[in-house]
Amino acid sequence: MMLLTLMNEGSLLKILKINGKKETKTFLESLGFVNGADISIVQKMDGNIIVNIKDSRVAINKDIANKIIVQEVL
Repeated sequence: MMLLTLMNEGSLLKILKINGKKETKTFLESLGFVNGADISIVQKMDGNIIVNIKDSRVAINKDIANKIIVQEVL
C-alpha cells in the first residue's frame, strides 16, 4: 500500500482506500475514485497528477492525491 503521489508515471494501480473528510471522499467518488477502481498515472507535474480512470483523464492536486492509497497491479 502506497500513497498515489509516490507512484511513477505509467503505473497501473488499484485504489485501496481514500482518506480525508467526507466532502473530499464524496468529491473523489463523483469522479470515479472508489475502492477497487483501476487507475493509471498519465503524468506527474509539480506534485499534481493526471490519471486515467473509467475512460477519462482527471487532474488532481498533490493534497488530494496524498489521500488516495493504492496498490500496484502487476
